[in-house]
Amino acid sequence: MTQLAKYVKEMRKKYGLTQIDLSQKSGVGLRLVRELEQGKMTLRLDKVNQVLALFGAEMTPAKITEA
Repeated sequence: MTQLAKYVKEMRKKYGLTQIDLSQKSGVGLRLVRELEQGKMTLRLDKVNQVLALFGAEMTPAKITEA
């Protein structure tokens, strides 16, 4: 699971939202929410940011760190 997937799932649960609730409140499809939480690597950034905006967050550039 990616950090993004983990974050979205944790925040959704923190606010007591179902995946359906999250898709409706953010204005994206349920499929996108499911794929996001499953860690799909090829999602539209604008749609991901629509979801993150509900939690006061957005995708931003980050320095790559070696594992």
